Amino acid sequence: MNTPLHVPVTRRTMLAGATATLTVALAAPVRVTAQAPAATPPLGAQESVQDGLKRLFGSRPIKDGAGTVKLEIPLIAENGAVVPVTVDVASPMTASNHVKHVYVVADKNRIPIITRVSLAPESGQASVSTSVRLGETGDVRAIVEQSDGTLLQVKREVKVTVGGCGG
Repeated sequence: MNTPLHVPVTRRTMLAGATATLTVALAAPVRVTAQAPAATPPLGAQESVQDGLKRLFGSRPIKDGAGTVKLEIPLIAENGAVVPVTVDVASPMTASNHVKHVYVVADKNRIPIITRVSLAPESGQASVSTSVRLGETGDVRAIVEQSDGTLLQVKREVKVTVGGCGG
């Protein structure tokens, strides 16, 4: 008759077992790959504002969105490292008429296209709030891409007293 082997569990045996498990897990090769969707242009390139807008939107015209898009950002940013931004869009957010993307662009930053938020009709409301970094005084734009491809823009000059991008 076989009797089961009973080993008392102590802190030392638990630590030894955990260390062995961790060693095996770290020694195993892990390959992680992530692919961005092919249709989504990359952000974060060091380029001029015009080059970035051309890369994202091609030759599509960008219309004035003053009646539809509301950009809330302080006129004076005392600390450019943390500047609150809110973009509200008057959109029905239906399957046939909704906001697809909201972009925030800082004209004077080395990397001007600083935020892209994707929305769907299920969002219910086209409203985005975030904090951005501004390197120096300049225009900040909110560009809205609608489901039919229409681009709307509003912009506002923000004076930065302490730069947030290495300035």
